[in-house]
Amino acid sequence: MLPAGKTKRAVYSTGAGDCVFTPGSKRRRCVSSSSPIPPAGPDLLDSIPEDLVVSILRRLASTSRCPSDFVNVLMTCKRLNSLATSPLVLSRLSRKALAVKALNWSEAAHRFLKRCVDAGNLEACYTLGMIRFYCLQNRGNGASLMAKAAIRSHAPSLYSLSVIQFNGSGGSKNDKDLRAGVALCARAAFFGHVDALRELGHCLQDGYGVPQNVSEGRRFLVQANARELAAVLSSGIKSPSWLTFSQPHGCPLLSDFGCHVPAPETHPANRFLVDWFAARGGDCLGDGMRVCSHGGCGRPETRKHEFRRCSVCGVVNYCSRACQALDWKLRHKMDCAPVEQDGGDDGEGNVQVDGDNVLVVPMS
Repeated sequence: MLPAGKTKRAVYSTGAGDCVFTPGSKRRRCVSSSSPIPPAGPDLLDSIPEDLVVSILRRLASTSRCPSDFVNVLMTCKRLNSLATSPLVLSRLSRKALAVKALNWSEAAHRFLKRCVDAGNLEACYTLGMIRFYCLQNRGNGASLMAKAAIRSHAPSLYSLSVIQFNGSGGSKNDKDLRAGVALCARAAFFGHVDALRELGHCLQDGYGVPQNVSEGRRFLVQANARELAAVLSSGIKSPSWLTFSQPHGCPLLSDFGCHVPAPETHPANRFLVDWFAARGGDCLGDGMRVCSHGGCGRPETRKHEFRRCSVCGVVNYCSRACQALDWKLRHKMDCAPVEQDGGDDGEGNVQVDGDNVLVVPMS
């Protein structure tokens, strides 16, 4: 029996260095230690004028679809990091680029939003204002940030302030100012805010904070649904599967009157509120206080029995008529069932269900 052969190793001299070759394995490259390093070429980015780079970054900031689109630019090089964090660029960041997640909330995220606020970004004013008012319970500072954006005609801030006025959030029941709520809601509706149009329509129909005018209220509801439908059509959905009718009568193109359309996209600030209180449960709210039952809202009560409760089932509660109307058609219409009513309920209002519309009637 022949002895097992040993693997032979051969050494080849290259002049500049030695390379070991083992049969059956890949040959390693021989790199000479004396090879000259080629000189670095000119940085083409440094040759681009600064105003042109800032213009490009402003365009990128305004069209970012998620925070990572902007963060990737900050990590590219020192020059882009410096230019991208200038007030000229931060003032143009889109709402999706400012979509801070509640689970990732930190002091660094807080400082970044504050830096965007100082740069004059209205979406940052609204987002940070909502977080401070509802999550961090800094009522005065949060309301002032939203007011800063509302002064510059930021529709979501105007509507959020109207909800605060309707409910007297952050104060007592006597702090509710219905006329101020209607005025702020009308201003937001003027800029096409769908929830404000729907809220104003129900206020006019019910005579809540404004003289009752059913026909005018109906007109605002039609406008709200028309804008809602236009937003769905412009989103690029090609399949007409969502175009289903639930009523034999009524307008077939409007969601509140028989047509089911996809739920509107939740604002990042509201998504933050939903995730914040879902992660912390009811312990951070206080005994007996609840969060708005509409899944795309997230606003919590700032005092007990601040929100209105469904008069049929008594289970769900809402911060506004707009949230009631949306949640009714999306979910609660199928879940609502009558229960025994306790005459001792000291809630501040209730809900009446009339066909497909959810109407709020303040308790006398």
